[in-house]
Parts: sequence; C-alpha cells; structure tokens
Amino acid sequence: MNDVARFGSVLAGRRIEALVIGASAGGVDALVELLPALPPASKLATVCILHVPSDRESRLAELFDARLALPVREAMDKEPVAPGTLYFAGPGYHLSIEEDHVFSLSCEPPVHYARPAIDVLMESAANAYGAGLAGILLTGANADGAYGMQRIRQCGGLTIVQDPGEAQAATMPEQAIRLCAPHLVLPLADIRALLPLLETTTP
Repeated sequence: MNDVARFGSVLAGRRIEALVIGASAGGVDALVELLPALPPASKLATVCILHVPSDRESRLAELFDARLALPVREAMDKEPVAPGTLYFAGPGYHLSIEEDHVFSLSCEPPVHYARPAIDVLMESAANAYGAGLAGILLTGANADGAYGMQRIRQCGGLTIVQDPGEAQAATMPEQAIRLCAPHLVLPLADIRALLPLLETTTP
C-alpha cells in the first residue's frame, strides 16, 4: 500500500497551513531523520521547538540550514510567520504565535521546567490556525506537549505522535497518547513519509 492510500483518510478534506513539531530528549536525532523529508519548495510554515538550556546559545537553525534546501532561521519577536520557512524556537523565551500569525516571545515562568515550552507554542498555534494546523510530538522525557496536542485536536487540527516504543525517551509521546488520543501514532519513518503529503492539503 502506498503512502497516499495509507494516510488518505486522515488527510481527506484538510487544508494544512502550518506545522508545529515538539521534542525533548533525543529530539535532535529524530529531527535529523525527519526534516529532510520537507520538500524544498514547501508551502508550509514549520516551527520546531526543543527543550534547550536557557544559558546556552542554540545552534539548531544553523545545523539544519546546512542540511535543508528551504529557508531555516530562529523565530524572532514580532516576526510574521512566513510560508515555506522552517523556524526554531530560541533559548530562554517562550515562543507563541498570535492570531494574526506573528511570533511572540515572552519571559513567563517555565512550563514543565522548560522555557521555551512545547505546550505554549502548540496551544497558541492551535488558536491561531485552527483546523489548518498539524502538530507532531516526538521523543521526550516529560509531559510537555500533551496539553498542546490536546488543544490542536480540540481546534480541529491534525495530531501525530511518535510511537513510544521506538522513541529515545517514551514519556512525552505516552502522555500525549493518554491525554488526546492523537489521529496517528507512527514510527519516525512513517512520519517522514507523511510529511510531503501534508503539502498536498495546502490551498
């Protein structure tokens, strides 16, 4: 069975505009495998958030800019969210997306001991994009992202969680599965196969 047939029923009728991806422990390795599947001419606005120490400079945008053909940069305060661009949350600030599709940085207290926190980004993106959002939650060692995925589902968006059985740290995907009953629970290779298909749902 080809990928279109496997995922067609979940994607049918959807118009995905933006994709948010959250991860923690083991997340860099997962993204190295996953993100090259984004098409070079992607129309999606893709935002990735990993738990990074607040006192350390993040090199994630630099790392993936060297690996991918599409534009990659760290999200900046008051910057409009552009289609066809891959953004990373920087250290020390929560990253959220306003309803007018503009990034916002804040110094509010950590959530699940993390700042930036996955929940903050996902919940705000769900409110901003509604059914036009897809969320992917990968490997991680705490519960961050579970409520964010729940909010994405409540707003009509598509929810995808990495199979905990293959995650480097299973807690994060397990918590999301318990809380939000995601549309898809997939090994990383299948999430990679799904990514290009999200493009076919864009207007």
